[in-house]
Amino acid sequence: MAGQDKQRQDTEETAPADFAATVERLEALVEQLESGELSLEASLTAFEQGVRLTRDAQRRLDEAELKVRTLTEGEEGGIDLKPFASPEEDDGEH
Repeated sequence: MAGQDKQRQDTEETAPADFAATVERLEALVEQLESGELSLEASLTAFEQGVRLTRDAQRRLDEAELKVRTLTEGEEGGIDLKPFASPEEDDGEH
């Protein structure tokens, strides 16, 4: 049990510094889980890490979207805030 707590603490303390690293860690966790070689306890720990990383990645994407929306310039050089179209909306326009 102490090993799991240490592993969880290590994961939380070493959160990836950027989005790409977060995605790489998520991919590695998925590979471990899909391999079927982890014990139940290790699988649960990996799943918990994956949930935390997914939430971190979503937060980073939300922040990036906000920055892009804020920095988008209009045709006349002014700031022109335009929301991103969802994939469903994009499909309907083509």
